[in-house]
This record gives sequence, C-alpha cells and structure tokens, in this order.
Amino acid sequence: MKQNQFDWCDASDTGIIVAGVDEVGRGPLCGPVIAAAVILDPARPIEGLNDSKKLSEKKREALFDVICHNALAWSLGRAEVAEIDELNILHATMLAMQRAVEGLSVRPELAYIDGNRCPALSCRAEAIVKGDSRVPEIAAASIIAKVTRDREMLIMDMEWPGYGIAGHKGYPTKVHLEALRKLGPAPVHRRSFKPVRELLADVVS
Repeated sequence: MKQNQFDWCDASDTGIIVAGVDEVGRGPLCGPVIAAAVILDPARPIEGLNDSKKLSEKKREALFDVICHNALAWSLGRAEVAEIDELNILHATMLAMQRAVEGLSVRPELAYIDGNRCPALSCRAEAIVKGDSRVPEIAAASIIAKVTRDREMLIMDMEWPGYGIAGHKGYPTKVHLEALRKLGPAPVHRRSFKPVRELLADVVS
C-alpha cells in the first residue's frame, strides 16, 4: 500500500518503469559523493520508506536490507575526491547519479531525481525538490546512498584516525575543523573545498 506522505503522482501506476535517484555527500569535506538509483517492485511494497534524514540509523539499516531484497533493481554510483576536486561538487554529483542509473540491471523509462537538476541520462528524467519525502523510489535511493556512505565513513575513520570521521561523517563540524588545523588534510580531504583549500594556502604561505 502506498505510503501516505508520498504526494507525487506515481508514474509506476501506469506501467512505466521508474527509478528514483538520490545522493549523499555533497557537503562533507572528505570522501566521495555517493548516489543510488532504485526501481521498486510494485508486487513487493516496502513499508516505512521515508527521507533517510528523517529515519533513525537503526531504521535505515533495516530498510537498507529490505530495499536490496525487494527492489526490482538498485545500483550505486560514486564520484571520488579527485573527481570532485577536478569537476566541482555539482558536476561530480551529476556524474555519480549518472553512474548509478547506468548501473541498473533493469532499464528505467523515467528517472525521478531528488533536487532541482537532472544529470544527462539515456532515459527521461524529472527533478523533484524534496523528492526524498515525496516519492517512494527516491526515498529508497536516499536510504541506500546514506547507509552505504555512512559505512564507508566508519572504515575511513579507522584508516585516518584523529579526525572524528565516524562521528561527523566528513561534515565541517567544529571537531572536524579543529582536527584539520591540528593534523592537516588527509588524502581523503577535498582540496577544492574552502576550509581545506584555505588551510593548504596557509601552509604554503
């Protein structure tokens, strides 16, 4: 049964194969930006879908497994730190979304993209502001992307201790900025982002 909070007209009701696409990691100072694309199976509805930011970590983890098991298809796409620094975060995000959609084992006819911009895709695409709260396919994608990136941040924290990455997930918190000033940037930090760029400029000068 369709979740009540989803107010967007569901094109899948007409038989169109719809993929929802969302990303996580635009704001952090380190690590990749990760996108997910999900095609839900109408025959296997998933209860409890919502914007990943509105769910507890425990609920996200549980839904991650359900989505992976019940979805018709799902795929991840990513842009690494070097690509973010080379392209800028907007273009790197579009690239990650494009890779996620291209990686789907089922070809969508329409992709709903969270936000106000669409990447270049081989199928029709429509941008939906706050789509992760309005479209179940995007909500599912937001969960897959966030759980995947959060798990990577735990590994990154072990590889680069001292920055507190497991806690802040790379975002520019006070703890993270203080660690950056104390330890300097690690290879996983985005050189094109202002706090890291300014720190490197101070070191050079």
